[in-house]
Amino acid sequence: MEAYTGFAEVYDELMDDVPYEEWAEYLCGLLEDYGVRDGLVLDLGCGTGSLTELLARRGYDMIGVDLSEDMLQIAAEKKAASGLDILYLLQDMREFELYGTVAAVVSLCDSMNYLTEYEDLVTVFKLVNNYLDPGGVFIFDLNTVYKYECLLGEKTIAENRDDCSFIWENYYDPDSRINEYDLTLFVREDRQLYRRYEEVHFQRAYSLEEIQRAAAEAGMEFAAAYGGCSREAPQGASDRIYVILREQGKEG
Repeated sequence: MEAYTGFAEVYDELMDDVPYEEWAEYLCGLLEDYGVRDGLVLDLGCGTGSLTELLARRGYDMIGVDLSEDMLQIAAEKKAASGLDILYLLQDMREFELYGTVAAVVSLCDSMNYLTEYEDLVTVFKLVNNYLDPGGVFIFDLNTVYKYECLLGEKTIAENRDDCSFIWENYYDPDSRINEYDLTLFVREDRQLYRRYEEVHFQRAYSLEEIQRAAAEAGMEFAAAYGGCSREAPQGASDRIYVILREQGKEG
């Protein structure tokens, strides 16, 4: 069952509590810390382009890559409305191709957790390293093991809104560290008709040690990891961490 089809239609409405402005501010601060104040930036797993647009408004030349055609359609509509010069590409992050290198790659909202095989994580890191400028940075976030085990676990979440409703049934296997959530959506088509969509999403929890090992295998330099939107090291109860890797292998 393909993910982000019916969900794409109402994604922004259901994610209206996501602090994109705060994330963009934090992300721009990290980019500036590593000397990336302008230039080409790739948003990997860009979804509907909310963060991509915010970074473009801050002066970065943005490229967005996503696997969901439905999500990119909404991103394209936002681009048409804003007039921002953003290039969107329909590609699998495990096989993405660019025409040249970029100053930085970013990936937020737990896109990396969707890589449920460790080997795929290494593959993506290798591709990112290949397409980064010398010394370029890769900044991404991850949902933590703590979040899956203690905050999501075996929960069921339901919400009813004017134009859509959803039921989110979550399952987490601590042995495989695979998190499954079954999403049932009811999206209003007109005053009396709702269309039902069903999607299944899988994510994997990675330890920081696994991320460091995958970075080393991919030839990247592990630079830092922070808990939440902070400059502090992750704690045991951090539900989201930010990781910064640096390009290695090219001469400046």
